Amino acid sequence: MNDDEILIKCAYVHASSYRFKTMIAIGVSIKTPKEISEDAEIRTNHISKVLSELKNEELVVCINEEARKGRLYKLTDDGVVVLNKLLSSVNK
Repeated sequence: MNDDEILIKCAYVHASSYRFKTMIAIGVSIKTPKEISEDAEIRTNHISKVLSELKNEELVVCINEEARKGRLYKLTDDGVVVLNKLLSSVNK
């Protein structure tokens, strides 16, 4: 991803507190939607929608898509870059 693409993805995530909180909740871990929901303090039905949005932007990936229950999510490499960029700008 080039710098312009990173900025576009950052703007996309920053535009929604749910997307930002979801990415922070996942961090460098692998988590279920329920764990993400609890950590982000967002209802599970909202987390499902946000995870779908972040998957479409290739910021999050489900590592066991075939599972009906207990799906596991993690940030993609691009997702880690975007989250680190956003967190570094917040801490300035």
